[in-house]
Amino acid sequence: MDTLTLALAAGLGWTSGIRLYATVFFLGLLQFGSLHYGAQSALPPSLAVLAHPWVIGISGLLFITEFLADKVPGFDSLWDALHTFIRIPGGALLAAAAVIDADPGLALAAGLLGGTLAASAHLTKAGSRALINLSPEPVSNWLASLSEDVLTLGVLWTMLKFPLLMLTLVGILVLACALLLPRLWRGIRRVLAWRRA
Repeated sequence: MDTLTLALAAGLGWTSGIRLYATVFFLGLLQFGSLHYGAQSALPPSLAVLAHPWVIGISGLLFITEFLADKVPGFDSLWDALHTFIRIPGGALLAAAAVIDADPGLALAAGLLGGTLAASAHLTKAGSRALINLSPEPVSNWLASLSEDVLTLGVLWTMLKFPLLMLTLVGILVLACALLLPRLWRGIRRVLAWRRA
């Protein structure tokens, strides 16, 4: 597996755990532009399905819905809880689809990697947003949500332009998630225990 393919599988998995619909929508637009305007596609042929008008339309509608829902304190945590069952399989599916043309065994490995990266990103995001929601002011929630939007687009851009840098960033992000997750869950448990008392 070359660096671009590995970066693509890792990047798709990780961004899906944060913003699955944005990932599908923006890559679909990129692929659509490549197919219809004669530009060289940065995506493998197996992801050409992202350029289908229905995929772009529905992922765009879901992206706008998520963009708005994610700005509402409290509701964003409910949204995250429901999307545990969507983002993680979505990340696995996109990562596997990115390499399916090369080798089915490699696609399975990429799917496992993508699902794991999506899970770590999603659980860290959901845990940190649950803690932020305990604050009565909405500004921190909006800032967190907007930073996730920007981070997702930045990771997608880096994935396509600088794959080696992308792999380094994903490694750093996974390490940060591994360090943050236990602290986040301990913090949530403490706050919930304090509220019960």
